[in-house]
Amino acid sequence: MNETVAAHLSRDQVRQLLAAVGSEPAEDTTKIEASAYDWHQPHYFSREQLGNLENFTREFEAAMADKFTQLCRQNFDVTVAAATQHYAGKLLGQLSGGEQQDYYLAYGPAKGQACGFIGIPEQAAITWVTQLLGDAESEKEPTETLSQLEESLLLDVGAAILGALCASLHSSQLFEVTGTIVRGEPPVELPDLEELCKITFAVQKTGSEKRCEAYLVVSCSRLTPLMGGTARLGHKPSAEHISKAIVGHLQEMPITITARFARALLTFEEVMSLRPCDILLLNKPLDEPIELIVEGRTLFHGRPAKSAGQYAVTISELIMVESKT
Repeated sequence: MNETVAAHLSRDQVRQLLAAVGSEPAEDTTKIEASAYDWHQPHYFSREQLGNLENFTREFEAAMADKFTQLCRQNFDVTVAAATQHYAGKLLGQLSGGEQQDYYLAYGPAKGQACGFIGIPEQAAITWVTQLLGDAESEKEPTETLSQLEESLLLDVGAAILGALCASLHSSQLFEVTGTIVRGEPPVELPDLEELCKITFAVQKTGSEKRCEAYLVVSCSRLTPLMGGTARLGHKPSAEHISKAIVGHLQEMPITITARFARALLTFEEVMSLRPCDILLLNKPLDEPIELIVEGRTLFHGRPAKSAGQYAVTISELIMVESKT
């Protein structure tokens, strides 16, 4: 390094220093598009499967419209408002603890346990029962209990909705009603972490503005074959299997090792005075090893070397690192 160093930085040197360092942080104008990830909701289906799910709901709409037209002898239009994913424990808790007393009908495979249910809000139940009875309007209040005849008619509506589901599944799976109409709480028992798909749909007579909403809940695993995937395994992996998977993943993780020879402490004036061929005096003798740093900690000592035409380091010592308690 030059022996004579300017006593003060010149104006040009200050300008160069400010240009290099910057007077204030530059504003980051990079725009990153990202959607919020809700950890409280399952994400069972892939992006491609979600596209297939939308196609499935279109077929379900058409099948539902046909079923209601046959049942009520009038033309109906059906629109799927949403197809959302839920954990069974949270969804069943919301439906059971709400003030609204919906009507429910459970279904499942033939001679099997119920795996889903149909939910019909009170007002929709009254409207559909009234249409099947041939009345123009019903004077029944939503809080009133349906008669035995009316429950039987509502059961027919539920069976029609289930028939539309089976028709949309293209016979990949067939379901049947596993009980009768109940009110207030879904008549199914499902594991809290069972992933469910809730399909909310609106039904209205063609040309009418009055809409009635209901919903159908089905296990995501039951839809997987139709979505273009394979059902997930139902068994829980063992602790040993999980441990081996974690260790295997850790062994494959890339880690950056930084080789640090030494340091040099300079003032701003000295830095601005540096020129090609100047020599910097480092703070380490020639016989001292260099440090190999991993994640901010010195784990090895080594000696400079070369190998295959590249800089290299020969490990000479392993540094014991005390674990934090």
